[in-house]
Amino acid sequence: MVKNRLVRLNSLLKEVLSEVIHNDVRNPHVHKFVSVTRVEITADLQHAKVYISVLGDDKEKQETLTALQSAAGFIAVHSSKKVVMR
Repeated sequence: MVKNRLVRLNSLLKEVLSEVIHNDVRNPHVHKFVSVTRVEITADLQHAKVYISVLGDDKEKQETLTALQSAAGFIAVHSSKKVVMR
């Protein structure tokens, strides 16, 4: 039962993170072809590992990764507002 919940939460967080990155992050260094490929939430629901994919050359990939890392707090706050857990 707990494993099924984690799978559902991973899927939900993947969708929400993708939406926040595309709609709310206004950094010009974030390439428009960014996709969240996988999310792994820890069993205690405290941390999540997010895997992304960026289409483009190495420079665009590095710029996007740096911009997303600097916007991690912003993304976390906006994502937590959109995810409703009971």
